[in-house]
Amino acid sequence: MNPTSISGTAAMQATTLRGRHNIRIAETRARAGALLEQGAAFMHLEADALQATGSDPSSGDETRPALREEHVDVVVIGAGQNGLSVGYHLARKGVKFVILEGRERVGDIWRSRWDSLRLFTPARFDGLVGMPFPAARYSFPTKDEMADYLEAYARRFALPVRTGVNVDEVTRSGERYVVTSGQTRYIARHVVAAASSYQKPKIPDFAASFDPSIRQLHSVAYKNPEQLKAGGVLLVGASNSGAEIAMDVARTHQVWLSGRHPGHIPVAYNGYFAMRLVLPVVLRIVFHRLLTVDTPMGRRAKPEQLSHGLPLIRVKPQDLDAAGVRRVPRVAGARDGKPLLDGGQLLDVANIIWCTGFRAGLDWIKLPIFDDTGRVKQYRGAVEGEPGLYVCGLHFQHSTSSTMIHGAARDAGYVADKIGERMRAAAG
Repeated sequence: MNPTSISGTAAMQATTLRGRHNIRIAETRARAGALLEQGAAFMHLEADALQATGSDPSSGDETRPALREEHVDVVVIGAGQNGLSVGYHLARKGVKFVILEGRERVGDIWRSRWDSLRLFTPARFDGLVGMPFPAARYSFPTKDEMADYLEAYARRFALPVRTGVNVDEVTRSGERYVVTSGQTRYIARHVVAAASSYQKPKIPDFAASFDPSIRQLHSVAYKNPEQLKAGGVLLVGASNSGAEIAMDVARTHQVWLSGRHPGHIPVAYNGYFAMRLVLPVVLRIVFHRLLTVDTPMGRRAKPEQLSHGLPLIRVKPQDLDAAGVRRVPRVAGARDGKPLLDGGQLLDVANIIWCTGFRAGLDWIKLPIFDDTGRVKQYRGAVEGEPGLYVCGLHFQHSTSSTMIHGAARDAGYVADKIGERMRAAAG
């Protein structure tokens, strides 16, 4: 998420935890595991549903209806800031394309986030190409304002977004890619997976060993403190989302925040000096131009950011202290049904919120594009060994800013340019 970073109808189900008091980790995984982030247009379907697509089991007719085919130049998967940005550039090039979005409305990925969420960057950095964000330049938009902005952006530029379309898989047939969604196959020479890095929430295996009376949920399912049981709350993961949720929960609960401090921007985020000098330098120069895969500094920073996230942008350590949030070492495992910290301390808490990040969850791309760690082999969005296949929205796709709004816009422009070059070469 633009610090952003969290699609498919399964995400909506995963957030309906309010009022339930005995949610086990198995349920948390079952609900959270199918989630997709930042406008992704894919939702894992149950095997039974896949086998039964188009068939009425009671009729005894096992014949599936013929797949409908649609041919386009480009299929963009996901109508978040990444997919819409790609669409904007493709439209200006006169390319025939379609954007597939799993949710019912553009922007729903933002609407589903926790109630108090505001973007971590000021509005001046939150607009996409061709349409500034309609808010005071130094304000921090709410999640719903961002959602409405994306919806308005798609409408203003008449982008061909099809909502409620869940992608089952992407395969190759000869020189063309096949994007399958239910009974429809989209045939294209170019596919852009604009599903970002926020798809499958990560929850460690030892979470299943905690006492079943402890309420556990991933940050993607958190909405507000009313979901939580009375008693202490442990947040696992101390990056931006963890710190922000800790501040929200601390209004009503005792909070422990576990994990290594990722560092922070050492100025007040809402001060005149920070807004007009520090943040522009950090966001537009350091994150956008210095820390990239093309610089030695960026290549050194990339593994650290992939593992531990960005420095805190808005919340500072003193803010956490003032709110009564207690900082503790990382959670090493479970003992006697309780969280075990590095150093041997056990915490007796009633709730755990996992702010432990996401897996890319791109296994619906049925092509050999992943390295040994499961990450896509790509340079600036162009996938290695698969001409015509692109990604947008990955962590550090090109730079630290790649998962921020302004970084997504730049990465999308690069991908669209590469598609244009490839189309011209094929036509020439």
